Amino acid sequence: MAFTPQPEELSFSLISMAAKGGWLMIVLLVLSIVAIYIFGKKWWSINQASKIDKNFIKDVNDYILDGKIRSAKALCQRSDSPIARMIEKGIGRLDKPLSDIQTAVENVGNLEVARLEKNLPILAAIAGGAPMIGFLGTVMGMVQAFFNMAQANNNVDISLLAGGIYTAMITTIGGLIVGILAYFGYNFLTARISGVVFKMENSTIEFLDTVLEKKDQVEEEEL
Repeated sequence: MAFTPQPEELSFSLISMAAKGGWLMIVLLVLSIVAIYIFGKKWWSINQASKIDKNFIKDVNDYILDGKIRSAKALCQRSDSPIARMIEKGIGRLDKPLSDIQTAVENVGNLEVARLEKNLPILAAIAGGAPMIGFLGTVMGMVQAFFNMAQANNNVDISLLAGGIYTAMITTIGGLIVGILAYFGYNFLTARISGVVFKMENSTIEFLDTVLEKKDQVEEEEL
């Protein structure tokens, strides 16, 4: 009985597939590392910025109404958050008109939001640029495949075309994976920042209402 050799099974691995994508896969790998680094760093900073004692604003407002300005300022200094830094700036301007206090608080708020949004444009650029790099690899692979076919003259082998297409598709997949992950990461972080900004705006309104109430009390006492 003759032994019939079994065809060797073709096995795939992520590393071997990525290696066939050429040097553009190195570019996509670098972009993916940068995207992961930015996402992790921004997620941590946004998560820390959103953490604040729910009684913080109430305690600060109570201190202001009671005339304990130093206690209110000390409470802000103990809380490392954008809201605390905004309120602390406003407390330092309590002797100024309400419009000046509001402007000072808003300026600090704008700086805090800019700090939270730092490097997000890079993540957005990766989300849009990675698929384009993948498509570039696709075009280069197709050009190489047809070039090989042209060089082969009449000895055209389907493997010449298949190999080029195979390489081209790998770069497309890599670019789409990096781009999709960066896209969802960018939108997730943007949504989290919007939540922090909403808390900052609410806290600012409560603080300014308290300052106005305190100024009215002072005016009534002077009369």
